[in-house]
Amino acid sequence: MPKVLSQDEIDALLSNVSGSDQAKEEIAVEEANLRSVVTYDFAHPNRVSKDQIRTLENLHDNFAGHLGSTLSAIHRAMVDIDLVSVDQITYSEFVMSLSSPSNTFTVSMEPLEGRFLVDFSPTLAFLFVDRMFGGSGRLLETERELTGIERTVLAKIVKNLYRELERSWNTIIKTEMKTVSFESNPQFMQIIAPGETVLVVSLQIKMLGNSGLLTICYPYMTLEPVMDDLTGRHWIDKDKKEEAEPDHETTTANLQNVRAEVTALLGSTEITMREFVDLKVGDVIVLDQLVNTLLEIYVHGEKKFRAHPGIVGKRKGFQIAEYSD
Repeated sequence: MPKVLSQDEIDALLSNVSGSDQAKEEIAVEEANLRSVVTYDFAHPNRVSKDQIRTLENLHDNFAGHLGSTLSAIHRAMVDIDLVSVDQITYSEFVMSLSSPSNTFTVSMEPLEGRFLVDFSPTLAFLFVDRMFGGSGRLLETERELTGIERTVLAKIVKNLYRELERSWNTIIKTEMKTVSFESNPQFMQIIAPGETVLVVSLQIKMLGNSGLLTICYPYMTLEPVMDDLTGRHWIDKDKKEEAEPDHETTTANLQNVRAEVTALLGSTEITMREFVDLKVGDVIVLDQLVNTLLEIYVHGEKKFRAHPGIVGKRKGFQIAEYSD
């Protein structure tokens, strides 16, 4: 015979079931809250958005193409430059990544305040120096500092780098870059505090079977005034505008030399064929337009202006008075 539950047992069973459902709901809420938590590394704050990083990548990819052509002409050899990465790290991490001795230029970027760094890996620096002195690009030693003459040679190459970098940055801001100093000891290059964020652009340069790394380090504080302009929309709009301006100037210049047929209608009338056949030299045809009425001026058959008739020197002419509707 089946057991009949008492009212107290039924109430206890129902409370257990409702308690179980409530516990499941609480667990689901906790899991949802856990999924919404985003890991944040305070030692590496992401102060630059992905869209701004992509804009910097496009800018320096364009720079790499122009610089490769310039260096190929200078060294009389094919120079390939590839953009490796654009990263945001702390300044102390960047300094620790440099070789010692290094070949680093501190550069001003007027009108922006602050400075940035351009570093040539030892392999790359000696490769350029050897080629500039007429060598075949064979590396003998790279574990020493550059001599005064070698620094002068490398500085001339850097001037060409500045010109191409300014050209690429002109899409964002017109700037002038100048060398402030040259340093071979990374520990002495304290342009900002060690914990500040920097943007590091790495470019791989290949020439004559050798390759080296060119690194550009921008402090975030230096680029902060133009960070709002480092967006894909701004990049596209400004690029289109710069393309349109030369096109407009070219079109205007080309139109200056285009010949146009201009005709002034003095008046009109209607005559019969008999009157036309009987016309003789000296006959007068009366037009339907008064002397003080503005003439209709046609350009390639299209009515464009109204004008006053007159004489310019020994030639007949007209003075434009208004545009035609």
